[in-house]
Amino acid sequence: MAGIPAAPMVVLILGTFMAMLDSSIVNVAIPRLMTIFQVTPAEIQWVMTIYLLVGGVVIPVTGYLGDRYGYKTLYMSALGVFTVASLFCGLAWSNDSLIAARALQALGGGMLMPLSMAIIYQLVPREKMGMALGMWGIAMTVAPAIGPTLGGYLVEYFSWHLIFYINLPVGILTLILARNALPDSERKSGLKFDLAGFVLCSVACFSILLALSEGQTYGWGSQFIITLLALSCFSFLLFVIWELHTEQPMLDVRLFKNAVLTISVLGSSIAMVALFSGIFLIPIFTQAVQGYTAIQTGLIMMPAALATGCMMPIAGKLFDRYGAAPLAVTGLVILVITTYHLHNLTIYSTNREIQFLLIIRGVGLGLCMMPLTTAGMNTVPQALVGRASAMTNVFRQIAASLGIALMTYVMTSRSIYHTATLSENVSFDNAAAVEGLRMVERGLVAGGADAVSAKAGALGVAMGAVQEQSFVLAINDSFIVATVIIVLAIPLAAFLTRSRVEKGSDLKT
Repeated sequence: MAGIPAAPMVVLILGTFMAMLDSSIVNVAIPRLMTIFQVTPAEIQWVMTIYLLVGGVVIPVTGYLGDRYGYKTLYMSALGVFTVASLFCGLAWSNDSLIAARALQALGGGMLMPLSMAIIYQLVPREKMGMALGMWGIAMTVAPAIGPTLGGYLVEYFSWHLIFYINLPVGILTLILARNALPDSERKSGLKFDLAGFVLCSVACFSILLALSEGQTYGWGSQFIITLLALSCFSFLLFVIWELHTEQPMLDVRLFKNAVLTISVLGSSIAMVALFSGIFLIPIFTQAVQGYTAIQTGLIMMPAALATGCMMPIAGKLFDRYGAAPLAVTGLVILVITTYHLHNLTIYSTNREIQFLLIIRGVGLGLCMMPLTTAGMNTVPQALVGRASAMTNVFRQIAASLGIALMTYVMTSRSIYHTATLSENVSFDNAAAVEGLRMVERGLVAGGADAVSAKAGALGVAMGAVQEQSFVLAINDSFIVATVIIVLAIPLAAFLTRSRVEKGSDLKT
């Protein structure tokens, strides 16, 4: 721990934990909020969507604001906005007022992660960076996993207001600690705000995140989604061109000339897909298929989150000694094996079996996440750390959204496919199915149903079983897709050898 300032690290971990927790804790309260505010699923969805969109827009500008006004000042301001907005969220009297409060909350929460990373790079020597980011990464990986458990508990046994009010004491405490623990950073004078770059980047991020969050609702081939994707691509292309030719770019895209940073961003983005695919798919399986409650599901997933959290500082210590490649490759291989095994889940899988696979998977996540991120950031000149942190977090946010959108699409489309395939065999004309159908039919007749109703009822029971089995197979297919995506990160991780990272650190970008 020598060389790592303890008090500032506590402040930065608490702020990051709050921001990440709020990205997942609200999900379990959605059904209750629909009833309370008397709104449709499409309307209540904006409570989560707006947090994602606003966060994606403010992240890119944090580097400039931190350089201009000081990272401590901006961190405390973001934390204050987040805390006050949490109060407004708890006081919300309608769906619209909650959406507005969530937008304000995201304005502060979206900045906390990139600011935290930038401040760590200002406080900690590069040779200790692995351990520091490993400690900080505990919040980044554990918070999204325990959010549904904590949210479910508060909603079921207390009140939905508490999922927001819980931020108030923690936020106030963190603000007090931040004022005393965080050192003032140098404020750079003469900086010009890159308005054109900000607008183009905001449009690109807003469009892609909105398309990813609403694609399943509107249909991926709909004009609305295609327009959003085209607008995002066009805006991003203009943004890159503009940033390459302006004197003071908001995000210095020239940093991507550094191969180590580029590969690091790609690898860590894929790791985010792996993280959020598990957080997304497992609760659906345990609740929709196996009938567990949100709290029970959270308890199933909790040990895996703790395993990831425990591995993060260990991986950080090993990173400082051995570099990124051995740890990242090992972690990704573990992820590949365990994610692939998850495609064998059945309705009869026990929670112990699921927990065991998730714990081992959590170890793999803990081993690979921090080295993949740190390897690239360690090659960034100190003066550009704030901008690089913002850029890295933009890609990670988009990757997390992309992972959830892709898993949703695969799960939905494969469920339709499996339902159609299995339904072909549900018929009294099918020799393999007729015995089971006749057994159900006889049971219904014995219960007082007439022959026609019993036959229709038997087919209905069979189709219910088909739909359930189709859903299980679709989730299994989603895990296979997630496995293939994780495999793509292994050669990227292998590239991040100690010698290449050290060589990249010597480059002047």
